Amino acid sequence: MITRFPPRRRAALVRGIVIRLAALAVVFALMVFLPAGTVRYWPAWGYIAVLVVPMAFVVSHFLRHDPAFLERRFHHREKEPTQKAVVAVTTVLFAAGFVVPGLDWRFGWSAVPAWAIVVADALVLASYAFVFMVFLENSYASRIVEVEKAQKVISTGPYAVVRHPMYAGVIVMYLATPVALGSWWGVLPMLSLPVALVVRLRNEEKVLSRDLPGYPRYLRRIRWRLLPGVW
Repeated sequence: MITRFPPRRRAALVRGIVIRLAALAVVFALMVFLPAGTVRYWPAWGYIAVLVVPMAFVVSHFLRHDPAFLERRFHHREKEPTQKAVVAVTTVLFAAGFVVPGLDWRFGWSAVPAWAIVVADALVLASYAFVFMVFLENSYASRIVEVEKAQKVISTGPYAVVRHPMYAGVIVMYLATPVALGSWWGVLPMLSLPVALVVRLRNEEKVLSRDLPGYPRYLRRIRWRLLPGVW
């Protein structure tokens, strides 16, 4: 079912997406190619392809079928103090997870075989596909922790197995990214990101339990947060 969306609002959304994607390209170049000291950095170009092609498909899909979802993903800021702190910490760690591989490529600290880079790219792609499945299941999978008026508890698809499937997919993507960029050392700053996400999701559960009707019952029914049988 295609969501009705006023033409002007859709046009503004498209402009915002284009601007953000252009900014993302600049930031990526500054974080990766600048530290690498060259654009002749084939793992980085492979990583870009692995992200850009499916990203274009995902954006196109939601523009046609659920533009409100994209609007929620692009236009909000965190309100919860704990979430603001987590975002600040993860931003630094995430940036380091790209800068270190660039420096690694320049100075030759790691010797990552080509097959490992390809496998890591495949993991990134698989994780992105899984996160896309989560988005299809939950149109309110926002970048920030808040409850909207029409929001309801989602307990189908991946949410019938774990409480936070999006985070599970993102963690795999984070950890595979430095290897996809040809760096073992880049994994070190990324290892801290799952810890930050654990803090985020525990606070998120408190907020949703407080503000989203039915969520406490969902918590009692679905035991596992990220990985079935583990946690």
